[in-house]
Amino acid sequence: FASEGGRLVLTAAMGAVRAIVFDMDGLMVDSEPLWHEVEKDVFGRVGVQLTTENCLETTGLRLDEMVAHHFSRRPWEGTSQERVGEMILDGMEGRLRASPIAMPGLEECIAFFRSKGVPLAVASSSPMRLISAALEGLGLTDTFSHVCSATAEEFGKPHPAVYISAARALGVEPTDCLALEDSLNGAIAAKAAKMKCIAVPDTRHAPVDLTRFAFNDAVLGSLAEVDDALWARLGGGGDST
Repeated sequence: FASEGGRLVLTAAMGAVRAIVFDMDGLMVDSEPLWHEVEKDVFGRVGVQLTTENCLETTGLRLDEMVAHHFSRRPWEGTSQERVGEMILDGMEGRLRASPIAMPGLEECIAFFRSKGVPLAVASSSPMRLISAALEGLGLTDTFSHVCSATAEEFGKPHPAVYISAARALGVEPTDCLALEDSLNGAIAAKAAKMKCIAVPDTRHAPVDLTRFAFNDAVLGSLAEVDDALWARLGGGGDST
């Protein structure tokens, strides 16, 4: 790794970048506090009191996997796991469509990649209705050529399936894709798909051990740090080797 202005960049990234794949929660939209708020409310209604630390345990997982995770540790009676998931979906959809908060640097980051002429896609653990609500709320409905949800896959992140599906939809090899992720599970999924990955861990809501992200091709403090120097170092605009 080399250090560039406080960010970590892998010095030997190989291959060209022909497409960009964005995660959503915690990367494009500041949805983690909303998730925690809704999870605490809904689980509280079935008698399970969650702490912020409990919520952080499931960052990057699919909704059904998150509900199953908490049920395995604090089982409840009277309400099915499926119904709990629906209650969380209802709460999140309204919040994301009405008042989503874009992560710092998102607008500039998207404009940068669009200026490079590469297609953009989304690969998120969230159900499609939440992805659609967030993109609508952010005014980005027409920004991405393809949108993929891990709920359509047999396994969610950290399994690479949703990233492989995104590459297939884009018509490029995963090795020619650059993923952007905020969570450890998501970054593992992107690298398991053999994509390059820029990690942008959100350190504002909870402490993050940045050394755990060292396997990524770059670790940034915000999306605003994406620039021409990083693009060139990661193989942007080059030929595959």
